[in-house]
Amino acid sequence: MEFSGKTAIVTGAASGIGLAIATALAEAGTNVVLADIEKDAVEQAAHRLSGTNKQVLPVTIDVTQEQSVIDALIEAERRFGKLHIACNNAGIPMHGTRLVDVPVADWSFILGVNVWGVIHGIRHFVPAILKHGEAGHVVNTASVAATQNRRGTNQGPYSMSKYAVLSLSEALEHELEGTNVGVTALCPGPIATNLAQGARHRPDHLGGPETRPGAEAVMAERLARTGIDPKLVGERVIDAQQDLLRLRQRRPGRHDQGAAPPHRVGARDKLGDAVLARVLTDWKAGTPSTTGLPPASMLLR
Repeated sequence: MEFSGKTAIVTGAASGIGLAIATALAEAGTNVVLADIEKDAVEQAAHRLSGTNKQVLPVTIDVTQEQSVIDALIEAERRFGKLHIACNNAGIPMHGTRLVDVPVADWSFILGVNVWGVIHGIRHFVPAILKHGEAGHVVNTASVAATQNRRGTNQGPYSMSKYAVLSLSEALEHELEGTNVGVTALCPGPIATNLAQGARHRPDHLGGPETRPGAEAVMAERLARTGIDPKLVGERVIDAQQDLLRLRQRRPGRHDQGAAPPHRVGARDKLGDAVLARVLTDWKAGTPSTTGLPPASMLLR
């Protein structure tokens, strides 16, 4: 799709993958709403981007609260008019604790951010994109953990939440059949971000901020050792949207059983080298999709 002059909202945009996506979109000429629960951090990020003559707007958002998502959308439309791209990216980790030992409050936290954050985005951002009839796109950040549970990591709550994001993305693609709004499920592996500190920003209504020195240290070390530059992920998200548009133009027809699921984008580090791995999905001949979904999924294993 043409990015210049379009408007995007990116949640979890103060740092990491969210900031990388926001930066890539801004560099492509998109007006970008950077939304994050960290008020100071998202304002600083927006300030750095605006200094390069990009059109950006920082907003504070708590994706676990529906009204906060609605308020962010109102600010986006007030400033830029139409919304075209929604990146439901905000997420938190939950590793190192067995399922039977995870407190109910932690379940509420990870479901609130990783699942309800995407649900609220779908419920409010998608209608805003559809109402003007122009081309649009939805990017939901899942994870390689949406395709597997790794033994010994005790990441069940996190994997479960990301499985849900992938399923929501597939369901959304089905419902948007026949529209000009595409869907991408982003499934990254280790990325060099501060994801390990997610609990430090837990909203008060879900128990308030918490530090977890042990779990944070283990994850931070792994991400620092194996994680790739989030900038590569942001660039790949832009490429994915362009790929979908090209495929939509080449493959007119009807989407039915056997067509590919939402475009999945992955990035991984292998022996210190950044690798973008394309894994072909099974795709039955003669079942093209009108929704712009490619016969290839971008996955990370």
